[in-house]
Amino acid sequence: MEISFDAEVGGKVMSIQTGKLAKQASGAVLVQYGQTIVLVTVVASAEERKVDFLPLTVEYQERIYSAGRIPGNYFRREIGRPSEKETLTSRLIDRPIRPLFSKGYSNEIQVIATVLSMDMDNDPDMLAMVGASAALEISDIPFDGPIAGVRVARVNGELLVNPTISESENADFNIIVAGSKTGVVMVEGGCNVVSESDLLDAIFFGHTHLQPIIDLQIDLKKAAGVQKQPFVSPVKDLELAAAIESMAFSNLKDAICIPAKIERRKAIRVLRAEVIKNLGEEYSDRKNEIYGFFEDMEKSVIRGLVLNENRRIDGRNFDEIRNISCETGILPMPHGSALFTRGETQVLGVMTLGSGQDEQRVETLAGEEFRSFMLHYNFPPYSVGETKRIGGPSRRDIGHGGLSTRALERILPSKDDFDYTIRIVSEVLESNGSSSMGTVCAGTLALMHGGVPIKAPVSGIAMGLVQDGDEIVILSDILGDEDHAGDMDFKVAGTSKGITALQMDIKIRELSKDVMKKALEQARAGRLHILDKMLETMSTPQGEISPHAPKIISININPDKIRDIIGPGGKVIRTIQSETGVKIDIDDDGKVKISAVSKESADAALEMVKQIVAEPEIGEVYEGKVVKIMDFGAFVQVLPGTDGLCHISELAHYRVKKVTDILKEGDLVKVKVLDINKGKIRLSRKALLPE
Repeated sequence: MEISFDAEVGGKVMSIQTGKLAKQASGAVLVQYGQTIVLVTVVASAEERKVDFLPLTVEYQERIYSAGRIPGNYFRREIGRPSEKETLTSRLIDRPIRPLFSKGYSNEIQVIATVLSMDMDNDPDMLAMVGASAALEISDIPFDGPIAGVRVARVNGELLVNPTISESENADFNIIVAGSKTGVVMVEGGCNVVSESDLLDAIFFGHTHLQPIIDLQIDLKKAAGVQKQPFVSPVKDLELAAAIESMAFSNLKDAICIPAKIERRKAIRVLRAEVIKNLGEEYSDRKNEIYGFFEDMEKSVIRGLVLNENRRIDGRNFDEIRNISCETGILPMPHGSALFTRGETQVLGVMTLGSGQDEQRVETLAGEEFRSFMLHYNFPPYSVGETKRIGGPSRRDIGHGGLSTRALERILPSKDDFDYTIRIVSEVLESNGSSSMGTVCAGTLALMHGGVPIKAPVSGIAMGLVQDGDEIVILSDILGDEDHAGDMDFKVAGTSKGITALQMDIKIRELSKDVMKKALEQARAGRLHILDKMLETMSTPQGEISPHAPKIISININPDKIRDIIGPGGKVIRTIQSETGVKIDIDDDGKVKISAVSKESADAALEMVKQIVAEPEIGEVYEGKVVKIMDFGAFVQVLPGTDGLCHISELAHYRVKKVTDILKEGDLVKVKVLDINKGKIRLSRKALLPE
């Protein structure tokens, strides 16, 4: 049975349909907004998996055919590895729905969102998020939804819900808000230095406008009438839990209060091993269950310290920031480098500069994009004292890199002011809480050390939350264990004047406006403290870029001369590049960019380009080559690709009978430009001769 409901969202109609496509999935919906359409399916396995986590995977897939194009890669099909946009959107969908599954549910769940049609106005990512919630709602999978998501942007001072792609380009902030009927569950986005109060208003403006989508899903679920699978969370062995608590609780509290992470984790492992030994052979095959009880007890101890004893595991006050140290210029060859250490989190930021040929080419549904700023985040296993197979970047790496990119890209200079491609690599050397915000700080210092004229320095902080009923405690600069045991991970980055990026995830049902306001205010104080520490090391960008960085010179030429620089089959431009060792980029509007390892090479190439594109001027003297002899005169090449006529009467002060009496083809001759009329150049030899 086909079912369809629609509602107005942001001045446009959003519809959700089910019962027509993908009917063998546990739940499938078609979400349409404008002419953008996304199919979202969800399937749960019939059997439970013996795991102690929720086996949920989310896959967001963009099909190039949805935009009416054929893929531009060699294979002419979508490649197997997801793009950065697909990975980031998959994470966006995963984060708000994951906490809404029953604790202990272990059937494997797979959500797949496929973009079928893209109208170039409406981004499909929010439709995919809505579709994931709707598909779960109408399925038989236990799910405590619904949730919905909208994009909020501010354009010319006006807040817009689900702005078009072109409108988003002119926005001073662009954020994604996910929420339930009664509160906000996730926020993520980038801002052009926006105040906390403006951002808070935008978040709850978005929450208000996602309510019709929530109601839409409620109506859809009621009409579908699918019964949920009966599920009861596994019954805990209370006797085993009590035995573990009696053996370990007091010692566990002492272990958790060890300030150093490695020593703390080691003490907990030793204590856990003692408990397993004391329990005896009877429980030798129940280690995973014991580990689970131990983890629950760890969380309980950490939360109890905060809520009942008003202290944290490392002894800090709730709003206190760990010790910070900064150092710049620690690597000699890269073009900018900085080491940022905050407590037991340490990040090495490395910056390199390149030319236009180093820009990243990305194929998107909207067409090709060229990115002149890239930030790559690396999280090696040794940073947390582990061994693990090293492969390509994980979803977490891409997500943290995306957040750090949004934080920094708003403070970069324009291409007119600094015509370089910029790449920052974040090497996380130690991690104990918010390496992504450490990346923002290290990246800022690396940019300044590299001489990039940024608009303002940026710092970042991660906030946590512990809530028990009406009692709420907000923590600044959280540790990894506090993140694991807490109810919120709220990352905020910005300058001294406002926010440039934020990301909030919660593990509880929802968050109120008052709590978010307090978290943002406390985050601002911590962020400014971190920024002050950074500025003690380097307060302004260096005046010059690294001597190892490429030297870039730009010149604007007549677009008609582009073909002269390139030459037949690219012969001329290849010759210039091989003789001088430079790279040359030419834009269609006639902007020529020369990138070289030294100023001398750049100047040499610039002079060659100038000679090619130079325009003759009246009154100037040129030494040219005779390229053609006619009865009435000689044609002389005064500039590459530019000939002028020296009439027979202008060859000498006396009457010349034959042109060949004075000049022959191939001769070099000095001539003066007498006149230029509609591209025709009149030359004189006799003007340079004594009478």
